[in-house]
Amino acid sequence: MKFKTRKVETSRVGTVDFDHLSFGETFSDHMFQMDYAHGEWQEPQILPFGKIEVLPSLSTLHYGQSVFEGLKAFRSAKGGINVFRPEKHAERMYHSSDRLCIPRVDKQLFLDAVDALVTLDQEWVPSKKGTALYIRPFTFATEDYIGVRVSEKYSFFIITGPVGAYYKEGFNPVSLMTSGEFVRAVRGGLGEAKTAANYAASLLPAYEAKKRGYAQVLWLDALEEKYIDEVGTMNICFVKDNVLITPPLQGTILPGVTRDSVLQLARHWGVQVEERRISIDEVMSSIKDGSMTEVFGTGTAAVISPVGEIYHRGETAIVNGNRTGPLAQKLFDEITGIQSGERSDPFGWVHHVDI
Repeated sequence: MKFKTRKVETSRVGTVDFDHLSFGETFSDHMFQMDYAHGEWQEPQILPFGKIEVLPSLSTLHYGQSVFEGLKAFRSAKGGINVFRPEKHAERMYHSSDRLCIPRVDKQLFLDAVDALVTLDQEWVPSKKGTALYIRPFTFATEDYIGVRVSEKYSFFIITGPVGAYYKEGFNPVSLMTSGEFVRAVRGGLGEAKTAANYAASLLPAYEAKKRGYAQVLWLDALEEKYIDEVGTMNICFVKDNVLITPPLQGTILPGVTRDSVLQLARHWGVQVEERRISIDEVMSSIKDGSMTEVFGTGTAAVISPVGEIYHRGETAIVNGNRTGPLAQKLFDEITGIQSGERSDPFGWVHHVDI
């Protein structure tokens, strides 16, 4: 699909230090925009990245009707650029949009828009190992109305930017603490949708955790405050007695694309996988008796993030001597290898963009 495009007069790419990239602070030259009005999506366009003008009565600012995605593009060892599982991200955005009463963006248009932006801003895709072009699609209500109702107007944007490691620790074990008095989601709520409200709810607990020296919050279920849900920015996996365990998708946690990739790879390798409820008491005792040998998070931003320490109600458990475990390492190497084109892609996860 061809899009109406207005290019920047002068690219900013020469001002970027690609050897020292942080996460989420640098943005490429262009962005994709499409507005929804009169019951349908209007003409899409690609514009120079820049400010957008809104009124203070913008409904999203008051009622939070917004959804987003996050995916990555990589320089391919075979030439061109690889986008990792864009179809899965488009499908998840369908689900999030439905939950927030937001009109769906056509899947093929979503994919074509990603292709167009990546192609146009190809010089922004970094080549250093461990880096990527982060792609952020998002939709939000744009009606200028103060009242609790479903908006009749929306904007869909895609912005991109080169990124380095999400955690300052890089691919090294991070520390987690449980959520204490705070809860994230209940079944029937917004936990399984990628919407701003879920992340807003996590900010104060995450802030408190970081003040105490922990990287993220390990969320427990809201009803019994007993079973593991997920981490603030990623799903969570455990290896106990050589079995890979992760909490099931039952409406309270985000169906992570990397989570799905990990489970497919593990089953492909013959690893026993269990999607089941697992309590924090089982986790702490299993780490201490040695039957639980690995804990790691999964997510687009960090891919695989080993966990070296968990704190829960005055008790600390050190996982695998605070070292990265073999399955976490193998999964990280395999997924990043598929993303970069250095390893085979048996599942057809990579969408290749010729440049």
